[in-house]
Amino acid sequence: MVPCGAVLWRRLLRKRWVLGVVFGLSLVYFITSTFKQEERMVRDRNLLQVQEHEQPIMWKVKFSSGNSSQLSNQCRNSVQGKLLITDELGYICERKDLLVNGCCDVNVPSTKLYSCDSCLPNGCCSVYEYCVSCCLQPSKQHLLERFLNRAAIAFQNLFMAVEDHFELCLAKCRTSSQSVQHENTYRDPIAKYCYGEYPPELLPV
Repeated sequence: MVPCGAVLWRRLLRKRWVLGVVFGLSLVYFITSTFKQEERMVRDRNLLQVQEHEQPIMWKVKFSSGNSSQLSNQCRNSVQGKLLITDELGYICERKDLLVNGCCDVNVPSTKLYSCDSCLPNGCCSVYEYCVSCCLQPSKQHLLERFLNRAAIAFQNLFMAVEDHFELCLAKCRTSSQSVQHENTYRDPIAKYCYGEYPPELLPV
Protein backbone atom coordinates (compact mmCIF):
# COMPACT_ATOMS: atom_id res chain seq x y z
CA MET A 1 0.00 0.00 0.00
CA VAL A 2 1.32 3.42 -1.01
CA PRO A 3 1.71 5.83 1.96
CA CYS A 4 -0.75 8.70 2.05
CA GLY A 5 2.02 11.31 2.20
CA ALA A 6 3.58 10.06 -1.04
CA VAL A 7 0.22 10.26 -2.82
CA LEU A 8 -0.34 13.86 -1.67
CA TRP A 9 3.22 14.82 -2.76
CA ARG A 10 2.65 13.40 -6.25
CA ARG A 11 -0.62 15.27 -6.59
CA LEU A 12 1.04 18.53 -5.52
CA LEU A 13 3.85 18.10 -8.07
CA ARG A 14 1.23 17.73 -10.82
CA LYS A 15 -0.12 21.21 -10.08
CA ARG A 16 1.43 23.94 -12.20
CA TRP A 17 1.61 26.56 -9.44
CA VAL A 18 3.67 24.21 -7.27
CA LEU A 19 6.12 23.67 -10.10
CA GLY A 20 6.21 27.43 -10.65
CA VAL A 21 7.08 28.04 -6.97
CA VAL A 22 9.84 25.42 -7.06
CA PHE A 23 11.23 26.92 -10.27
CA GLY A 24 11.05 30.45 -8.84
CA LEU A 25 12.86 29.50 -5.65
CA SER A 26 15.56 27.73 -7.66
CA LEU A 27 15.99 30.81 -9.86
CA VAL A 28 16.27 33.13 -6.84
CA TYR A 29 18.87 30.85 -5.26
CA PHE A 30 20.90 30.74 -8.49
CA ILE A 31 20.87 34.55 -8.92
CA THR A 32 21.76 35.15 -5.27
CA SER A 33 24.67 32.70 -5.42
CA THR A 34 25.97 34.26 -8.64
CA PHE A 35 25.91 37.78 -7.17
CA LYS A 36 27.65 36.64 -3.99
CA GLN A 37 30.39 34.92 -6.00
CA GLU A 38 30.86 38.04 -8.16
CA GLU A 39 31.11 40.26 -5.06
CA ARG A 40 33.68 37.92 -3.57
CA MET A 41 35.77 37.99 -6.75
CA VAL A 42 35.65 41.81 -6.92
CA ARG A 43 36.61 42.08 -3.23
CA ASP A 44 39.56 39.68 -3.69
CA ARG A 45 40.71 41.56 -6.81
CA ASN A 46 40.57 44.90 -5.00
CA LEU A 47 42.46 43.48 -2.03
CA LEU A 48 45.17 42.13 -4.34
CA GLN A 49 45.53 45.50 -6.05
CA VAL A 50 45.82 47.28 -2.71
CA GLN A 51 48.51 44.85 -1.59
CA GLU A 52 50.42 45.34 -4.85
CA HIS A 53 50.43 49.13 -4.41
CA GLU A 54 51.07 49.25 -0.67
CA GLN A 55 53.56 46.46 -0.15
CA PRO A 56 56.92 46.69 -1.95
CA ILE A 57 58.23 43.60 -3.68
CA MET A 58 60.75 41.83 -1.46
CA TRP A 59 63.65 41.42 -3.88
CA LYS A 60 66.41 39.04 -2.76
CA VAL A 61 69.24 40.81 -4.60
CA LYS A 62 72.32 41.44 -2.45
CA PHE A 63 74.88 44.04 -3.47
CA SER A 64 78.12 43.04 -1.81
CA SER A 65 81.80 43.51 -2.58
CA GLY A 66 82.63 40.17 -0.98
CA ASN A 67 81.00 37.02 -2.35
CA SER A 68 81.52 33.60 -0.84
CA SER A 69 83.00 32.37 -4.10
CA GLN A 70 85.81 34.93 -3.77
CA LEU A 71 86.75 33.49 -0.40
CA SER A 72 87.07 30.02 -1.91
CA ASN A 73 89.07 31.40 -4.85
CA GLN A 74 86.37 30.33 -7.30
CA CYS A 75 84.41 32.50 -9.73
CA ARG A 76 81.11 32.18 -11.47
CA ASN A 77 81.20 33.54 -14.99
CA SER A 78 79.02 34.29 -17.99
CA VAL A 79 79.80 30.79 -19.41
CA GLN A 80 78.36 30.92 -22.92
CA GLY A 81 80.64 33.41 -24.70
CA LYS A 82 82.65 31.89 -27.55
CA LEU A 83 85.32 34.60 -27.51
CA LEU A 84 84.79 36.60 -24.29
CA ILE A 85 83.94 35.73 -20.69
CA THR A 86 82.96 37.97 -17.77
CA ASP A 87 83.52 36.71 -14.23
CA GLU A 88 81.55 37.74 -11.16
CA LEU A 89 84.29 40.12 -10.04
CA GLY A 90 83.62 42.27 -13.10
CA TYR A 91 86.66 41.23 -15.15
CA ILE A 92 86.21 40.54 -18.86
CA CYS A 93 88.77 38.45 -20.73
CA GLU A 94 89.22 36.26 -23.75
CA ARG A 95 88.03 32.69 -23.24
CA LYS A 96 91.59 31.39 -23.61
CA ASP A 97 92.59 33.54 -20.59
CA LEU A 98 90.01 32.00 -18.27
CA LEU A 99 91.61 30.19 -15.32
CA VAL A 100 90.54 26.75 -14.15
CA ASN A 101 88.80 28.33 -11.13
CA GLY A 102 86.42 30.22 -13.43
CA CYS A 103 88.10 33.63 -12.94
CA CYS A 104 89.72 35.77 -15.61
CA ASP A 105 93.50 35.93 -15.47
CA VAL A 106 94.11 39.50 -14.25
CA ASN A 107 97.79 39.31 -15.23
CA VAL A 108 96.94 39.25 -18.94
CA PRO A 109 97.07 42.80 -20.42
CA SER A 110 93.85 42.36 -22.39
CA THR A 111 91.83 41.53 -19.24
CA LYS A 112 89.75 44.54 -18.20
CA LEU A 113 87.77 45.39 -15.07
CA TYR A 114 84.26 46.87 -15.31
CA SER A 115 84.69 47.50 -19.02
CA CYS A 116 81.94 49.37 -20.86
CA ASP A 117 83.38 48.91 -24.36
CA SER A 118 80.57 48.63 -26.94
CA CYS A 119 78.10 50.19 -24.44
CA LEU A 120 76.07 53.35 -25.08
CA PRO A 121 75.20 56.00 -22.46
CA ASN A 122 71.70 54.50 -22.14
CA GLY A 123 73.19 51.25 -20.77
CA CYS A 124 72.75 49.17 -23.93
CA CYS A 125 75.71 47.28 -25.37
CA SER A 126 76.43 45.37 -28.56
CA VAL A 127 78.34 42.60 -26.71
CA TYR A 128 76.71 40.63 -23.89
CA GLU A 129 79.91 40.16 -21.86
CA TYR A 130 80.67 43.90 -21.88
CA CYS A 131 77.10 44.55 -20.75
CA VAL A 132 77.61 42.27 -17.72
CA SER A 133 81.03 43.73 -16.90
CA CYS A 134 79.77 47.32 -17.11
CA CYS A 135 76.64 46.45 -15.09
CA LEU A 136 78.84 45.06 -12.28
CA GLN A 137 80.38 48.46 -11.57
CA PRO A 138 79.59 49.35 -7.92
CA SER A 139 78.31 52.72 -9.16
CA LYS A 140 75.51 50.92 -11.04
CA GLN A 141 73.94 49.65 -7.80
CA HIS A 142 71.56 52.61 -7.39
CA LEU A 143 70.47 52.38 -11.02
CA LEU A 144 69.68 48.67 -10.63
CA GLU A 145 67.83 49.27 -7.36
CA ARG A 146 65.70 51.92 -9.06
CA PHE A 147 64.93 49.46 -11.85
CA LEU A 148 63.89 46.77 -9.37
CA ASN A 149 61.62 49.21 -7.55
CA ARG A 150 59.97 50.11 -10.86
CA ALA A 151 59.90 46.59 -12.29
CA ALA A 152 56.49 45.59 -13.54
CA ILE A 153 54.66 42.62 -12.04
CA ALA A 154 55.36 40.79 -15.31
CA PHE A 155 59.09 40.78 -14.52
CA GLN A 156 58.74 39.31 -11.04
CA ASN A 157 59.26 35.74 -12.22
CA LEU A 158 62.45 36.76 -14.01
CA PHE A 159 64.09 38.91 -11.34
CA MET A 160 62.73 37.39 -8.11
CA ALA A 161 64.96 34.36 -8.71
CA VAL A 162 68.26 36.29 -8.70
CA GLU A 163 70.15 36.58 -5.42
CA ASP A 164 73.05 38.96 -5.99
CA HIS A 165 74.51 41.69 -8.17
CA PHE A 166 76.18 39.24 -10.58
CA GLU A 167 73.04 37.17 -11.18
CA LEU A 168 71.01 40.35 -11.66
CA CYS A 169 73.42 41.63 -14.33
CA LEU A 170 73.37 38.26 -16.12
CA ALA A 171 69.57 38.34 -16.22
CA LYS A 172 69.28 42.04 -17.02
CA CYS A 173 71.70 41.91 -19.96
CA ARG A 174 70.04 38.92 -21.60
CA THR A 175 67.88 39.80 -24.58
CA SER A 176 64.25 39.96 -23.48
CA SER A 177 60.93 41.41 -24.64
CA GLN A 178 62.28 44.82 -23.56
CA SER A 179 64.78 44.68 -26.42
CA VAL A 180 62.37 43.93 -29.24
CA GLN A 181 59.51 45.63 -31.03
CA HIS A 182 56.69 43.85 -32.87
CA GLU A 183 57.91 40.63 -31.16
CA ASN A 184 60.49 39.90 -33.87
CA THR A 185 62.56 43.04 -34.50
CA TYR A 186 65.25 44.48 -32.21
CA ARG A 187 64.63 48.03 -31.03
CA ASP A 188 68.33 48.58 -31.65
CA PRO A 189 69.81 45.70 -33.70
CA ILE A 190 73.36 46.67 -32.67
CA ALA A 191 73.10 47.54 -28.97
CA LYS A 192 70.58 44.93 -27.87
CA TYR A 193 71.98 43.89 -24.44
CA CYS A 194 70.82 46.38 -21.81
CA TYR A 195 71.43 46.80 -18.08
CA GLY A 196 69.83 50.27 -17.94
CA GLU A 197 66.49 51.23 -16.41
CA TYR A 198 64.76 51.68 -19.75
CA PRO A 199 64.62 49.67 -23.00
CA PRO A 200 66.41 50.98 -26.10
CA GLU A 201 64.80 53.74 -28.15
CA LEU A 202 62.29 52.53 -30.72
CA LEU A 203 63.80 52.74 -34.17
CA PRO A 204 61.61 53.89 -37.10
CA VAL A 205 60.20 51.00 -39.11
